Amino acid sequence: MSEFRCNECDRDFSGQQALEDHNRSKHYITPKKSLGKKVKNRYIWILLIIVIVVGYLYFVPSVEIEPGKYDDFAQCVADSGAKMYGAYWCSHCNQQKESLGDSFYKIDYVECSLPNNGGQTEECKDAGIESYPTWEFGDGIRMSGFVPLEKLAERTGCELPE
Repeated sequence: MSEFRCNECDRDFSGQQALEDHNRSKHYITPKKSLGKKVKNRYIWILLIIVIVVGYLYFVPSVEIEPGKYDDFAQCVADSGAKMYGAYWCSHCNQQKESLGDSFYKIDYVECSLPNNGGQTEECKDAGIESYPTWEFGDGIRMSGFVPLEKLAERTGCELPE
């Protein structure tokens, strides 16, 4: 019996290399991919994504919001106790918001409409709001409809920028 014999087909070979070549060409079984490699690849991709996101957040300069033209005015209006009640679907409310531009976020605003125009919020019902927009000032006086900025300045004592 030869030292270099194939266990599969009982053939003898002259050397180890010949036996290995025979086994590779005639009896090679495709190995199954291990789950471990997939898991490792998944962790590598997750780590790579985390590194990219963290690097982006670290190296990209933070966005600073530039002050709006009416920031000081809008803050003064809010500080005076004025509050605007409105609805997202109301064209006059949107016109009022646009009149203050990027500074509207400083206004004390109460959204009165439920989603899908499905009624009025309890806060607005309790406040007796019947039309939009309604401005309520610190002294309790109310004005309905679009209010020009000049009129807001007059009612609140706030200085309107030029």
